[in-house]
Amino acid sequence: MAENGNSGAGWFVGGMLIGAAAGAVAGLLLAPRSGRETRQFLRKSADALPELAEDLSSSVQLQADRLSESAVRNWDGTLGRLREAIAAGLEASQRDRQQTISSEPKPTPESRPTVRGS
Repeated sequence: MAENGNSGAGWFVGGMLIGAAAGAVAGLLLAPRSGRETRQFLRKSADALPELAEDLSSSVQLQADRLSESAVRNWDGTLGRLREAIAAGLEASQRDRQQTISSEPKPTPESRPTVRGS
């Protein structure tokens, strides 16, 4: 359950990076600059895009790794509890079977049905 906070943080960081990029583009298009200044700024921004994409990719990969580790830990815990429950069920079943066998009356010669011949 604690991992959910980390997952949300990853989404938040990714959203911030995308929002920053979108804000930069909107600012460029709406800024009162000359065409040459805007083109230079766009060129610099385009040069920074691979680094931004790499940072975003690293962030997403880190969050995926954390989620994967969390899933494995949860699976291992669930599997362990399931094994314990199965073992306890088998034990209880064997005890019940032993009690049933020991509490059944043993047949005696008098309690056996007699078969009469013709």
